[in-house]
Formats: sequence, C-alpha cells, structure tokens
Amino acid sequence: MVAPVVLIVDDEDGIRETLSGIFEDEGCDVLTSGTGEEAIEVIKEQMPDLILLDIWLPGIDGIQTLKEIKAFKPELPVIMISGHGNIELAVKATKMGAYDFLEKPLSLERVLLVAKRALERRTLEMEYKALKQDLTKKYRLVGSSQSMTHLKEQTTMAAQSNSRVLILGESGSGKELVARMLHEKSRRAEKPFIEVNCAAIPQELIESELFGHEKGSFTGAFERKKGKFELADKGTLFLDEVGDMSLSAQSKVLRVIETQEFQRVGGSKNIKVDVRIITATNKDLKEEVRKVTFREDLLYRLNVILIVVPPLREKKEDIRELVEYFLEYFAAEYGQRPKKITSEALKTFEAYDWPGNIRELRNVIERLVIMTPSDTITPKALIVAEPTQSDYIAFKTLKEARDAFEKAFIIKKLEENNWNISKTAEHLQIERSNLHKKIKAFDIKVP
Repeated sequence: MVAPVVLIVDDEDGIRETLSGIFEDEGCDVLTSGTGEEAIEVIKEQMPDLILLDIWLPGIDGIQTLKEIKAFKPELPVIMISGHGNIELAVKATKMGAYDFLEKPLSLERVLLVAKRALERRTLEMEYKALKQDLTKKYRLVGSSQSMTHLKEQTTMAAQSNSRVLILGESGSGKELVARMLHEKSRRAEKPFIEVNCAAIPQELIESELFGHEKGSFTGAFERKKGKFELADKGTLFLDEVGDMSLSAQSKVLRVIETQEFQRVGGSKNIKVDVRIITATNKDLKEEVRKVTFREDLLYRLNVILIVVPPLREKKEDIRELVEYFLEYFAAEYGQRPKKITSEALKTFEAYDWPGNIRELRNVIERLVIMTPSDTITPKALIVAEPTQSDYIAFKTLKEARDAFEKAFIIKKLEENNWNISKTAEHLQIERSNLHKKIKAFDIKVP
C-alpha cells in the first residue's frame, strides 16, 4: 500500500518538526515548507495527498496560498491552522474550500483525527472519480456512421441546456444510453440521474413511485417514502417508456413541469424541486394522443427537443465497431483476453437485421465471450437469437450448420429453464444423460 504524502506549511521550525514526527509515526511520507510560494512549487512537483497550511506566513499568507492551490488542484484537501484563529477566518477558509480549521496550540489527537478523515474523504472522492470514468466508458455512443455522428452531435448540443428532451426509438436501440449521455455531458452531471421504467411499474403504484407517499396513505404504506422526483432534485429524471404511463400520472407530471412542485400521495405539503426531465418511448405518441391514451398537452411539454435513435439495421456500417467494443468490454468484465473475430463471422453479423437492435447484439457478443472456448470467433461459433438463413450461409457442410443450430438451440432452452438440466431435457423430450453428452460434445459451459 502506498503511504499518503502530507505537506506541512508553517513558518515555525518547531511546528514543522513536531507535525512531521507524528505523521511519520503514522506511516506517512512528509514534506515541509516555510512559505506559501515554496509550498505551491512543492505541490506542483510532488502532488501531496493532504496539506496542513498555516494562515500567518511570510510573503503570501495562508488564505492567498489556499486560493492558489484550489485554482489548480481543487480536490486536494487542505487543513488550515492558526495561532490567531477566529470565526471570520474559519468561515472564509471553509468557503474557499478548506477541509477544516484548527487553532494553535494544536491538539495532536485532534490533528490526527481530522487528517485521517480528510485522507479518507480524498480516497472516496478518487474512487468515485474512477467509478465515474468507468461508467463514462461503459455508457458511450459507439459508431462512426453518418446517422451515429448526427446522433452524437444532437446529444452534445441538447446536453448543454436544461430543456426537456423526448427520445424516440425502437426497443433496444439505445434510448437509455442517450439519456445517460445527456446527463453526463450536462451541468447536472455531479447530481443524481434517476431512472423510472413506466412500463414496469403497476399503474396503481406509479404515482407513489414518482411522487412518494406519506405513512398510512394506502394499504402497505408503513412509512413515508420519497418519490423519484424528490430523489432527482438538482439532477435528471429519466422517464423510460413514458407512453405507458397512466392518464392520472400524466396529469400530475404535467403539473410538476408547470410548477416544479408536487405533493406526496396522501400528503398536503407542496414539495419544490429542480429537475430536468428526459423521456423516451418506442410508441408513436401522436397516435396515442389520437387514441386518448396520452395527453396532447403533456406531449407538447415533453417534446421541446426531439432526438430519434435509428435502429441498428439502418446503420449496419457500425456493426464492426460495436462488435469490437463489446468484445473488449466483456473480456474485461470476465477477466479474459479480448477474442478476435474473423471477417466471415463479421459478414454474418452484418447480414442479420437485428430486430432486437443493439441490445440483441450485445447479448450475442456476451454469450460468445462466455461460451466460445477458442480465442477466435468463427462462423461455426456464432449464436444468433433467432436463427435465419444468413446465420448459416458461411458454413461449408450440412453437419457444421446442423451442429451450430443444435448448440444454439440447446443453450437457448437451458437459459429459458435457468440452466436446469432435468427441466431442459424434459422440454427437449430427450434423456437427461443424452443432454449431458450433447453439452459436453458442444463444450457448453453450464454456470
């Protein structure tokens, strides 16, 4: 484990020596400086993990030094120390980004406690930043086709505003990904991104899910619950499959858009929020308006910026890039070396229409990464969700095509039966021992 580096900035030799001793005893590497100017140079060269900074220094004082540190290294925790401390100085230092403020004479126990907490907070912030970078890598728009380039440009432009965005596209085409990118590229990126799948929540519970409820407001409401609008305050609320929302919930969402206020179910208090709303659907909302299942006034409110996500069959030139991206992604997730894919196998992918869009392609690649024993994916290894003629045209013999189909069919049935061998054998109408032989022959890895 790498020892944390602590920089002590004080013009008193005794203070520097004492603090250096206690931090070295705690296993830290210690740097010292007697002036603010020298401290800034040390920080640029050494990059410490924590700074203890005296306010009264020759040359530029501690407040000015703090200001300059935060200008180029805002995440670095700084603990201010002073023999003439007062509330005004403490407040000023805290507003400028100081982690804490300690007065001389210093309590060494207090110094160590505050320093430990500051280092823990820095570690958490670094882990959070790394996690955000991982998520950014996970959630990114892949493809260089004209339609994909246009989609990226639209997303980047729309993200800069607080306007509501309506995302249209087929199931599995990447609407949720576009919504996440709109949030990640916006000024609200550090605030919550809250997602609600309106189609997955029973209609009688959708209002409680969105707006929360008070204790005892309905059967089963044993305690107060915050709704998604409240949780998304200052951030983004993504209403997926908004076309499946009940008319009653639509009416309340419309009111929130107009007033930025709502009441919990069973409550009487108005709760004010600042939420950017992004919605998505695979339905034709104008048709839903004609069928009186979607409010026309809500459609107008939601459709400030319209983004249409094209289906995969309309941008097949992106398939090669998507396949390579998913091969690398799942190899990293499962701790493997990235598999290669032959040009013949890629042609088979490009010949398929992918009715399930990118989600289907992603699932197929994940399955291939798990189930292909070799480092190269050939046409023989391909498993496509719905077998079509295009899946097997690359095989040279009938046996190869038949084996590929049989392997794909067995895996699909195993998945449907949660990998239960007995149930799968019963559904396939074969002996359990025979199924075991086929699993072994096809080198199928059963979880």
